[in-house]
Amino acid sequence: MTAVIEVAGLSKRYRDTDALNDVSFSIEKDAVYGLLGRNGAGKTTLMSILTAQNFATSGRVRVFGEDPYENPRVLSRMCFVRESQKYPDDAKPSHAFAAARLFFPNWDADLAAELIEAFQIPVRRTIKKLSRGQLSAVGVVIGLASRAEVTFFDEPYLGLDAVARQIFYDRLLQDYSLHPRTIVLSSHLIDEVANLLERVIVLDGGRVVMDEDTDAVRERAATIVGDAAAVDAFCVGREVLHRETLGRVASVTILGALASEDRRSLADARLEVSPVSLQEFIVRSTQRAASAPTATAPEGALR
Repeated sequence: MTAVIEVAGLSKRYRDTDALNDVSFSIEKDAVYGLLGRNGAGKTTLMSILTAQNFATSGRVRVFGEDPYENPRVLSRMCFVRESQKYPDDAKPSHAFAAARLFFPNWDADLAAELIEAFQIPVRRTIKKLSRGQLSAVGVVIGLASRAEVTFFDEPYLGLDAVARQIFYDRLLQDYSLHPRTIVLSSHLIDEVANLLERVIVLDGGRVVMDEDTDAVRERAATIVGDAAAVDAFCVGREVLHRETLGRVASVTILGALASEDRRSLADARLEVSPVSLQEFIVRSTQRAASAPTATAPEGALR
């Protein structure tokens, strides 16, 4: 496969804070990536640097084999839809779409019109008077209709209700299947977007803690539920990501694929086994990395 983005030893420091610390990875052409991590993990900083809207303290970034900074050959081939996008006070959605049509060479006006209708965007109302969901929809329309070779969506669904989010997911998949390109989707609703993602890159504390195919991640853990003594006996010698107990019943999430003989042992012990969702696996993994080995981490969700 061909890498469209290559990052090596990338760091970004704000005074006494390392937003990114020695980050390295590559992003391949024509694939949907999830850029995941809790609030403050460095996701937006990373995307800002990749799209030349921020500067790295050190390290190397190449997009289409070139440095993206002040490089129109590269920037015209990328689209960055960010949650905090700012517009002039008197700007309307129609102005934003007109500007996007001029900037993005692959702009699809028909797709934009369909999406505007689907999201019910009032194109002649000033953007500052739009609801948060309508403002998010403006960004979604630009991100999809731009058909840029690389598109970054930074928390694109904020403010969208469940129906509007599903419209976004459905149209993204539909258009991606017809017009493949590289899409990087940052989201904390991991389970909601999991079926869209072919590969996940997880940031935690400014570092890459996971960079794997989504299918491979799903196969790396399982949850065992049943009599606490039997569960604990089965888990001897295995890496435990999380453990909960209620009376004599235990639920343990273990790391590692289960072999056929493992499943027979579980059935013989009358223990239930279930797959771990992508969100749970990532949450448990980052909690484990941030906690002492014997500590019980609090519940939480990545952002």
